[in-house]
Amino acid sequence: MIEIKNVTKDFPGNNKAIDSLNLTIPDGKIVGFLGPNGAGKSTTIKMMTGILPLDSGSITLNGFDIEKNALEAKRIFGYVPDQPDMFLRLKGIEYLNFIGDIFEVPKEIRAERIETLTKQFNIYDALDDYIQTFSHGMRQKIIVTGVLIHDPDIWILDEPLTGLDPKSSYMLKEMMRDHAAKGNTVFFSSHGLEVVEQLCDEVAIINKGRLIFYGNIDELRDEYHTDQSLEKVFLELTDDA
Repeated sequence: MIEIKNVTKDFPGNNKAIDSLNLTIPDGKIVGFLGPNGAGKSTTIKMMTGILPLDSGSITLNGFDIEKNALEAKRIFGYVPDQPDMFLRLKGIEYLNFIGDIFEVPKEIRAERIETLTKQFNIYDALDDYIQTFSHGMRQKIIVTGVLIHDPDIWILDEPLTGLDPKSSYMLKEMMRDHAAKGNTVFFSSHGLEVVEQLCDEVAIINKGRLIFYGNIDELRDEYHTDQSLEKVFLELTDDA
């Protein structure tokens, strides 16, 4: 479970990037995080993962405060950033073993997971190449593989499907469904509203740093008295952005 309580974030010379945000993401759900560009999605995710400090409020992951219990919290989530351009001077296999070492994944289990995941994502034969030689899609796949190696309870994914080919995108969505079905939490941002509508149990919509809706698609339609698609409702809700 992810609990965000009264979280605020200011940046110099700007209005509140996040303004008194309250959001609880339960176990066993896939939750899509939506908002126009600049709404505060990536800022929220970076605070959830400890990359950015909170100005006020608190964020807990399975009961661990991301600021007060940072190491404990970071052991139980996996994070895919919106830009996969990191550790470019490492070979693919070096990066995955580095992640495995950090999370103390036993070598036999690690080797099995690396082989299985990289073959599924069709990057197994590139593991001895440097990440800087990878295409954007391959970099995305290696980052996702690194997240899955230690099998974290909570997945926090910032635009995880960007750059993936259709087969890899399909596999990742199936992995997300399986992970949630086991009672775990999947929280991801996306601009792909059709994907969110098909995949997610619930959606959280943010605009100008404020949460304007949280619930399932049927609840969204009931609240706004419409039978339109998520895309059309979303555009109406955020048309001042």
